[in-house]
Amino acid sequence: MKIEISDLTFTYGEHAVLRGATFSVPTGSFLGIIGPNGSGKTTMLKLMSRLLKPKGGCILLGERALEEFGHKELARTMAVVAQDTTAAYQFTVEDIVLMGRAPYIGRFQSETTEDYRIVHHALEITGCTHLRHRAVTELSGGERQRVMIARALAQEPQVLLLDEPTSHLDIGYQQEILDLVKKLSTVDGLTVVAVLHDLNLAAYYCHELVLLHQGKIKACGLPQEVITVENIEEVYGTRVLVTPHPVFGTPQISLLPGILNRHKEQKAPHLHLIAGGGSGGELMRDLNEAGYYLTTGVLNVGDSDWEAARALDIPVIAEVPFSGITEERHRENLALVTEASAVIVAEIPLGHGNLLNLQAALAAAEAGKPVYLLEEKQQNRDFTGGAGAQLLAAVKEKGIVVREKTRLYQLLKDEYPLETFGVEKKGAAH
Repeated sequence: MKIEISDLTFTYGEHAVLRGATFSVPTGSFLGIIGPNGSGKTTMLKLMSRLLKPKGGCILLGERALEEFGHKELARTMAVVAQDTTAAYQFTVEDIVLMGRAPYIGRFQSETTEDYRIVHHALEITGCTHLRHRAVTELSGGERQRVMIARALAQEPQVLLLDEPTSHLDIGYQQEILDLVKKLSTVDGLTVVAVLHDLNLAAYYCHELVLLHQGKIKACGLPQEVITVENIEEVYGTRVLVTPHPVFGTPQISLLPGILNRHKEQKAPHLHLIAGGGSGGELMRDLNEAGYYLTTGVLNVGDSDWEAARALDIPVIAEVPFSGITEERHRENLALVTEASAVIVAEIPLGHGNLLNLQAALAAAEAGKPVYLLEEKQQNRDFTGGAGAQLLAAVKEKGIVVREKTRLYQLLKDEYPLETFGVEKKGAAH
C-alpha cells in the first residue's frame, strides 16, 4: 500500500515541529526517517499512525485519506511497533502476539483456530516460536523486539511503522531485526517506514531515506542522495567522511574530528610527525585533539595518512603518488623538522622511496632534538634489504623508543605541558 504525505504540518502549542513535509512511500518499499534529536521523526510517525492529528496537510493510505479509516479497519491495514517495548505484566509471548488479532475479533467472540494459525505463523517468521510459552518479562531486549514485531504481523497489515526498532540493542540483534524487516518489505511486500538513529544502518537497509532538519525535509531519496558530507555536516553539525560500502556500495559514514580553532601563532607546542601507509592517522587525531600544533611529511598524495592530514587540516609535505621522496620535498621536510619542538616517527613501512624520511629524523636526533619512535608492533617492516633497518637502528640509538601510544602521550604531556603555552582546552569547532 502506497503512502502519500502532502504538506504535513504539526505544532505543540506555539512550537512548530513539522512544517510542510511532503514525500511518498511506494508499495513494498522500506523507507527510513533520519535526523537529529528534536527534528520531528517520532512526531512524523505518530501522525502517520493517527496518534496525533496534523494541523495542516494530509496523509493518504492507498487512495484514501487517513482520517477516513475506522479504528478496526486502520488496525487491519497498519501496524505500529513503538519505541518502548517494555512489558510490566506476566503475559506469555503467545498471549502478546495474540493481541495482534484484536481487530479481527468481536467484543464477545473468542479466538478461532484461524487466529492461532496466524499467530503461530507470525511467531515462526520472527523466530519466536521457541519463546511462545515464556513470560515476556523474562526476555532480552532483542527477543522482546521480535515479539512486538510478531504481534504487529499478527494484524496482517499492509503497512508497518517502527519507531527506533534497534535502540538499545547490540549489533547482533540490530542486524537480526533489520534483516527481518527488510525481508518483510522485499519478499512479503509490506510497506515499511522506520525511524532510525544509526545512519549507517539506515543507509545499508533502507530503499529510500527522508532526512528531517528543524521540522523540514532537508533531503529525500536514495541513500546516496541523502547521506552526503554536506547534508550531514549541515544537519548534525558533524564532520564526516562518506565512502561506499566495500561490498554493496551503500554510503557509509566515518566520523572525522572537528577542526580546532587553533593556529601556529598561538604558540602551541609544534610536533612534526613522520608517518605513511596508515601508520599515523590515529596519532594525528589524538595529538590534534589534544591541542598540539602538528605538521607531517613527506607523504604521497592518496596515502591514507595524507588523507587523514587533509581531513584534520594539518600542514603536510606532499609528494606525487607512487613516487620516492625528491630532494626538494626532503628539504621542505627538514625545514619543518628544524622548526618543531620534537619529532615523532610512526611505525612506517621502510622502502627505498621513503628512506629520506628516516634521514630527516636522524638529522633531528643528531642535532639534539627529541625524536620519539613508536614501536608497538615491533615487527619487521624493512623492504630495502637491510638499508632501512640499519638507518632505523641509528635513529633509535639517538632517539627515544616508546612501546605504547599512551606512554608517548604521557611523555609529550610531561615535556610539553600545553597549559604553559597558553593553549586552552576547547571543544572542536566545526
